[in-house]
Amino acid sequence: MKIRADIAGLIRKGHTNASIAHRLDCDPATVARARQALRLPPADHLSRLYAEAVPTGRVRDYQPPSGRMPLAPAQQAANRATLLAALRGEAA
Repeated sequence: MKIRADIAGLIRKGHTNASIAHRLDCDPATVARARQALRLPPADHLSRLYAEAVPTGRVRDYQPPSGRMPLAPAQQAANRATLLAALRGEAA
């Protein structure tokens, strides 16, 4: 089966069959057949799978080599300003 590139692109982006059909002015069955030919699950399953695969920034049981978690650049700048103020004898 030949699949339209625009349908395949929207399917891979996680759009539902109905939204693709409405956007491209085609039959929802056409989109469903394309999804089936690509062997992709329905959009509600895809979004859940993508959400589970997206990294959250938290890694269980991660310990950096130094033993301390790295700081964000904004926190580093705030810490540096506080330290410089303390070294100058300014009250924070």
